[in-house]
Amino acid sequence: MSSESKSPISAAFRRAAERADALAGSSNVAGEPLRFAAGLYRVQGEVAAAIQALHATRPLAGRLEADGGRLVEPLRAVHRYAAEVAPPTLAEVARERLSEPPEVAQARLSVYWNGTRDDREDFLSRAALRPYVEVLVRNKVPVDRPTAGRLCPHCGGQPWVAARRPVPNSHGAQRVLLCALCGSEWVVNRILCPACGEEDPDKLPAFNTERYPTARIEACETCRRYLKSIDLSLDGHAIPEVDDLVSLSLDLWAADQGFARIEPGLAGV
Repeated sequence: MSSESKSPISAAFRRAAERADALAGSSNVAGEPLRFAAGLYRVQGEVAAAIQALHATRPLAGRLEADGGRLVEPLRAVHRYAAEVAPPTLAEVARERLSEPPEVAQARLSVYWNGTRDDREDFLSRAALRPYVEVLVRNKVPVDRPTAGRLCPHCGGQPWVAARRPVPNSHGAQRVLLCALCGSEWVVNRILCPACGEEDPDKLPAFNTERYPTARIEACETCRRYLKSIDLSLDGHAIPEVDDLVSLSLDLWAADQGFARIEPGLAGV
């Protein structure tokens, strides 16, 4: 039995991988990105188990500057996976990063860790760092990184998908945002742009299609950003960050309309 299969810290990654595999079998359009996501989750689960073992030996500090030297080699597993399986452009970047010496690799991760919103659109750094940050959050180690605005209260990460969750004994739904960096979720107002704080309903349109009944685009006319939102009342088995991939055509449509996603999803859009 692998360390990943024995580690509770890996359970969420394993469930996400299983969901991606299940959806891939029934989706002609999104099958390839879903299969890539399934493999990525499995690798991230293994990395999380390895980092949890490091934390058990000597507690992590929660600062990448302090912890980075211990993390560079475990995190390279994500780059190795991407180099072998990712689409050609991403795979080429992953191969280049695998050739970097440890100090350069750590410096690159620090750019993402300390960067502005625009700097954070680095798929590989985000994917590599997620197991580390999830271990920190699950072990209640404060995550020491720059934060600003309406970001994840646990790690300062960006939301990459929203969900509408039914509230017991109510006709309404609770809106939650899910963090791309640590996997946490937090409740927000239903009428709010997470990117700029706009609260005028007339400037916050939502778009959907009968083809994807569980998904919709939640856009903002003020800042021209959007989130994909998944309705959990229609499918109790949905995992928003995974189910998001099924409706990639909605993201392409939103881009054609001039909207930019707050944080790219697992397909990089």
